[in-house]
Amino acid sequence: MTTKDCFYLGKIVKKYSFKGELLAKLDTDEPAIYENLDAIFIEVNGTLIPFFIEKSQLHKSDLLRLKFDDVTCEADADALLKSDLYLPLDLLPKLEGDKFYFHEIINFQLIDENFGPVGSVKGINDTTAQALFEVDRDGIEILIPMNDDFIKKLDRINKTITVNTPPGLIELYLE
Repeated sequence: MTTKDCFYLGKIVKKYSFKGELLAKLDTDEPAIYENLDAIFIEVNGTLIPFFIEKSQLHKSDLLRLKFDDVTCEADADALLKSDLYLPLDLLPKLEGDKFYFHEIINFQLIDENFGPVGSVKGINDTTAQALFEVDRDGIEILIPMNDDFIKKLDRINKTITVNTPPGLIELYLE
């Protein structure tokens, strides 16, 4: 199993007890759906290693308290601190309508209602205050804000995203 086959779930942020329990900060709006997992992949030295979960429960609503089968002491827990957590892609909850996961729209065609076909979505830049579609138009990168007001339609079958951007936004990149 590699990170390409998985999605990032969160990070182990601190120890909870002297018996090897850990707290993980989950990268989700709905942490409760991950409360009853049997196993999880932990990235250790660049490799995903499966860890079986003895018990888990939400802690203070946004952290997941984890007790793994083979982590029985503080030293074992220390070795996992700040490690990233992953799950297989098939465990992602299905999204409906215009909601999507960033990874699923790569290579979708972006179409603007006014401009027409813009190009192919090559990535998402989520390091800014607002996430941006990174669109390739014949070698020119065009950045389109991922604003709910701009996104008009997501067509998973035809792999297209229809947007309505402010007049002149796309042309700025083409001059």
